[in-house]
Amino acid sequence: MADPVAPPPLRRGFALADAITLVRIPLAIAFPILGGTTERLALLGLAAATDLGDGVVARRYGGSRIGAVLDPIVDKLFMAAAFGTVLWSGDLAWWEVTALLMRDIVLSVAFFITLATGRGTAVPARFGGKVVTLLQLLTLLAFILKSSYFLRPLAWATAAVALYAIYDYNQPFFRKLNAND
Repeated sequence: MADPVAPPPLRRGFALADAITLVRIPLAIAFPILGGTTERLALLGLAAATDLGDGVVARRYGGSRIGAVLDPIVDKLFMAAAFGTVLWSGDLAWWEVTALLMRDIVLSVAFFITLATGRGTAVPARFGGKVVTLLQLLTLLAFILKSSYFLRPLAWATAAVALYAIYDYNQPFFRKLNAND
């Protein structure tokens, strides 16, 4: 008997959630180009809404194998573009931006390792990762609103939670890698 609360299984091909995910690509391209506060607030809001929306749609109506891989890649693309803009502005140093993105960097490396070893590609979202994403969005909000009072504390809070998230994400990753050895 099927679990009544389990999400629908992943299917081949393209799903509605994938179309929602793809909206973030032009948002990532536009973020560094559009410099106005209103424009960047709109881009950040749309990026956050599509990140939430694609997950809700995928859980409710089913996602695709493509989407399971595409969503985290597009998430990282948007964050890289947005925090690259923060770096370019000089509001945070390169090492602070790196600390903000360390969870994304580690997960990207893990993704390519699992891809190269043929041991799976999708990494399910975990609570720590959701908190990091929320803090990253709040950090970007502080940047857009030119709130230097909140920018650095949010950046460091994000980096601290990212350390936990790296640990949390890597537990099943290392179990999976060691399972076949």
